[in-house]
Amino acid sequence: MRKYFVWGIISVLFVCLGSALVFGEDKIIKMSTTTSTQSSGLLDILLPELEKETGIKVKVIAKGTGAAIRDGMDGNVDVIFVHARAREEKFINEGYGTQRYAVMHNDFVILGPAKDPAGIKGMANAGDALKKIAESQSVFVSRGDDSGTHTKEQALWKASGLPVEKKTDTIVKKGKKRQVSYVHPKGLGVWYLSIGQGMGKTLTFADEKLAYTLADRGTYIKYKFGRDIPIELDVLCEGDAALANPYGVIPVNPKKHSHVNYQLAEEFAKWLVSKQGQTAIDNYRLLGKQLFYPDALK
Repeated sequence: MRKYFVWGIISVLFVCLGSALVFGEDKIIKMSTTTSTQSSGLLDILLPELEKETGIKVKVIAKGTGAAIRDGMDGNVDVIFVHARAREEKFINEGYGTQRYAVMHNDFVILGPAKDPAGIKGMANAGDALKKIAESQSVFVSRGDDSGTHTKEQALWKASGLPVEKKTDTIVKKGKKRQVSYVHPKGLGVWYLSIGQGMGKTLTFADEKLAYTLADRGTYIKYKFGRDIPIELDVLCEGDAALANPYGVIPVNPKKHSHVNYQLAEEFAKWLVSKQGQTAIDNYRLLGKQLFYPDALK
């Protein structure tokens, strides 16, 4: 009788342990997000607060916005957190996402070396600044990775009035190959360098080449002021409305992919735009500098 009693207790413990494990798994979601939310250090602040308040843990997959959106389309993740408004709306209109929650914004800046060979310092129009870079054939480094930043850069080249050409490249990230199609000004491989890398590596490469590049302000601040060996590039063009950089979070539609953890993805999205999430974003500073501005804080 004692033997059966002991085995009964063990069985109950296994059931309880199994329930706890299932519960723990139920509180984990997968998120594809732009590299800027990770490189800027923002997620290191947000996700611990999220887990503390909701119990939700987030497995982060950081990549360019285009690849993050494809993860959502393929049902590889439960939620996406990106910054390419037109592509986000297309994602929703095609039924892949349920709703876009406006989370925060900062802006893009055109960076370059202090010597500024193209003479763009202080220019207010980003398209005109890029035109001067092209006309002087000063080295410009593009992410070339189908990210939100790369998407914005292409729009700015079109706005410059310069003729653009279309190119398809195969890029390799984390051992995976994929094709990326994009437009660029004439001079690819001469003064215009497309490297197929994330924001951090692009900043480092442009710094080494004393080149111009486009970056989100948050990642620039992290690499300029938050590292032991900072980059030396300066902000030379800023403030143009065309450089606005809004971020949105979108749960993947369970009608497209029934396996996604929609309820937790929705809870995560609503937390980001709640007073708690928005305050955490608003309070995030790096050496006293604000990197992001909340869009749902009242």
